[in-house]
Formats: sequence, C-alpha cells, structure tokens
Amino acid sequence: MGWCIPRKGVGVRFPPLPPCIPGEGRSNFVGSPLATRGLVKRLKSHKTTSPGDTDSDVNIHQLIRAHQDKATRLSPVEEIRTVLDCSVRGMLSTFSQKYEGYPSGSMVDFACGSDGTPILAVSSLAVHTKDLLSNHKCSLLVARDPEDRTDLVITLHGDAVLVSEKDRESVRIDYLKRHPNAFWVDFGDFQFMRIEPKIVRYVSGVATALLGSGEFEKEQYKAGKVDPIAQFSAPVASHMNKDHGEDTKAIVQHITKVPVEFAYILDLDSLGFNVKAGYRGNTWKLRIPFSRRAEERKDVKTLIVEMLQAAKASN
Repeated sequence: MGWCIPRKGVGVRFPPLPPCIPGEGRSNFVGSPLATRGLVKRLKSHKTTSPGDTDSDVNIHQLIRAHQDKATRLSPVEEIRTVLDCSVRGMLSTFSQKYEGYPSGSMVDFACGSDGTPILAVSSLAVHTKDLLSNHKCSLLVARDPEDRTDLVITLHGDAVLVSEKDRESVRIDYLKRHPNAFWVDFGDFQFMRIEPKIVRYVSGVATALLGSGEFEKEQYKAGKVDPIAQFSAPVASHMNKDHGEDTKAIVQHITKVPVEFAYILDLDSLGFNVKAGYRGNTWKLRIPFSRRAEERKDVKTLIVEMLQAAKASN
C-alpha cells in the first residue's frame, strides 16, 4: 500500500519500501546537520518579502541565520557516524609503493561495521592493496555531496589490517549488506581489510563565512551512535519529493519564515530533515527540525502531518 497526505492533512502512510537501498547507498544524502551549520549556498543578501506579508521587506540571509542557528540537529559525532554508515564509496589514500614518499588515491567501495570501522574488499591485483600491504597507514575521504564542496566532508585516518579467517564471514555479511551484488568478494584474489580508525576529521562550509570543522579520536568516534531513523531517508524523501512538493514547500516556509519557490527533502534523521530550497535564483540547504524526537518510523509520518497541518492553519 502506498501512502498519502490528504488535502486536509488527515494522515500519512509511508510506502512499504526497504529502509535502505543497498548498492546505491545513502552517501548522496546531502544537507547534513554539520554542513547546514556552515552552508548557505550562493546566498545573496537582498530585500524581499515574506510569504503572506507583502508589506514587509525581509532580509533572507538574516532569516536563514536566525532559524538555522537554533535548529535542532544531531551531535557532530552522531552525524559523522551516520553519514559514514550510510555511505558506500570514498577516496582511499595510500602511500605509493612504486613512487616512494608520494600519496596515491583510489575510489573504493566500503561498508562500515557495527562499531563504525570501514571495511574494504580488496583484490591482490589492485595497486592500493599492494600499497596497504607495504604501508598500512591510510585515509578514507567521504563527501556527503560530491557535487557541493561546501557540504560535509569526512576524512578517517587509520591503519589497514587484513581480516582474519575467523572473522571473515561476519565481515563478509556486513559488506554485502551495503553491496549485495558484489559477488566478486568470493573470488580467490579478494580479501577483506578493516581500516582501524585513529583520527576522524570533518569540515563543512568551505568557501563560506560559516566554516566549521573538528575531529574525534578513535574512542570518541566509536562511542558515537548511528541515528536509527536516517535509514528511512530514501523512501520518505522519494515519495515526498515526487508527490508532495507543495506540502514540503509549505512546511519550510512556515517553519523558517523564509520565502521559497521550491523545496525538496534531501535526508532525515530522528531530530528533523534537511531540504534544498530556492528563491529568485538562489538555493540553500536548510535544516527543518521536528518538534520532538522521532523514536521510530511511524513517528516521522505523524510529525510531518503535524507540521503540514500547522502550516495550513497559519495561512
């Protein structure tokens, strides 16, 4: 059964889709809470009017800053753990065995174990495998939105270690959850490696006035939790964007007081969702907080309906 938002806002039924889309992953979920702290993309300060109040000139920049500074978000370590858990691909940097002293970069698929440790399936024929066997120090860079340099970028520094035969099956299961079509992991030249984290760094808001950055040591990183609601981003955002764009727009304008011509959901978590919105040629990524934490998937449905009802009642 599908789901809908009736015109009177009576209820919502989310589609019975899988919570995650393996293989595609969720690394494309842009608009992270860390990124939205430091991001107002292509924002120009100019006077315009707020929805429903054509007599008042409102500085959109100030409206966005005022709302986004107070918008509820995941903690930085929760956000980092969640983004990496949702991601399936990144840039692996190794020390080149062939060109001594120089770094070498490779795009690799990965999955995270339950403790946040990245897992690689590597071929003995690959250059980066030879590099790692020669020097285990490496880094894995993951961009929340590769097309947006101002969005969240995470770099995990660590040591690559071969997975023992004893642990191989459990690691294989974790990897195939994210890459169900990776049948080649059972080929004779493939083996699994873990990247044991040492330091995890992040940066957001690059090239903006609101640059944000930080880092976590191994213990802090592993103590962080993956947000349990983020796994439902794909089905919820897909349906809202396909069938309820005007409803999302109404919610965004009501919550932020920022006039927008369009708004679509990028991702969500237990504390709210992130949207990309636009007005008069400018686009922004905005955080839209829930009024309370969503403990399970059905709570997201309830909260969105409540937000839509409030938006309609205010008109």
